[in-house]
Amino acid sequence: MFCGNCGEKINTDGKFCTSCGCVLPQRVPSHHSYVQPVLVDERKVVPPEPLHVKEQLLQATGKLNALVGEQGELKVSLREVFSAVLAKHSKEEGELLFIAGTGITTPQEHEISSSWPKPWLFSRVFITFFLTYALLYICTFMFENPLSIPGLITIGSFAVPFSLLIFFWEMNAPRNISIYEIAKMFFVGGAASLVLTLVLYSFLPVDDVDFSGAMIIGIVEETGKLGIIAYFIKKLNPKFILNGLLIGATIGAGFAAFESAGYAWYAYSASGFILGDEMMLDVIVLRAWMAIGTHVAWSAIAGAALVYVKGQHSLMKDHLFDFRFVRLLGVAIILHAVWDMPLYSFDQFYFRFIVLILLAWVFIFTLLNAGLQQIARLHQEVEGA
Repeated sequence: MFCGNCGEKINTDGKFCTSCGCVLPQRVPSHHSYVQPVLVDERKVVPPEPLHVKEQLLQATGKLNALVGEQGELKVSLREVFSAVLAKHSKEEGELLFIAGTGITTPQEHEISSSWPKPWLFSRVFITFFLTYALLYICTFMFENPLSIPGLITIGSFAVPFSLLIFFWEMNAPRNISIYEIAKMFFVGGAASLVLTLVLYSFLPVDDVDFSGAMIIGIVEETGKLGIIAYFIKKLNPKFILNGLLIGATIGAGFAAFESAGYAWYAYSASGFILGDEMMLDVIVLRAWMAIGTHVAWSAIAGAALVYVKGQHSLMKDHLFDFRFVRLLGVAIILHAVWDMPLYSFDQFYFRFIVLILLAWVFIFTLLNAGLQQIARLHQEVEGA
């Protein structure tokens, strides 16, 4: 006989396998019916099967949902959300999107869709920036024309932040903020957030970007942007979480675009205009793809959190100290601080930054889901009235 558990040869008179200790089936008299024995290892407790990565992420999103008053796990198909990106769209479709948010195009609350939007215009905006950047690159390096360098820096620095801004604008299901308001918030709000941040730095200077310095950077810059986000939320008085996401992302996009342009110019000029071309291009490309998960995403989290806690009321100082808001603002600050910390052992293949980008977008999609659930509840209230 051989053990049914481990396969080792066993003594037919024994009750336990001498190799694995499993209980062995006993011979039964021929006049009894034979029942197939179940081998049980009495010495071992079989541990539960580990959760798959997808299941672990779903459980984590359930906890994140609780931060914004929602229940259950976040289940969204990214393939479905971005399915319209590769589809063909007419010129009229784009024009209809750009006139959204005006007094005659904003839908009534009961007409707002609570299903996941399918944004696509942001990709066309990015392609427009990319083509413009490519043409300016040709002017600068093929024709050796230094006069096109400012344009190259500006377009390269604005491409990703502004495209992300359009993404959040398309995801704003209420369609109640016009592109005109967005442009004002992007330029004026972005520049104002830089000014406010510099004011705060005069009180909390950073001498070295070590762990404590990185925390100060996260606190100062997120607080500086928050001040301008709060101003526009106070002015527009939105009640939808999706509005808060859009306003926060707009201020963050302006901040990111101006900051990246400054870093690119500094890389070009600080090298004595000899190696500056290469350094400038490296800064533009690096900060472009990193912008996917930095200031735009962090500020979007803060903006959505602020509208979430204020609800339908006007923004008050007490809302800034609401624990629900402070927790989500803390998420943005921590993500920002860890981004700047000297954790160089995690920077191979940009591992740290990729992880932080993914974490930021998990929060973004959690807040998007909360915003859509808010609209769905509004529909239920209208139907029940």
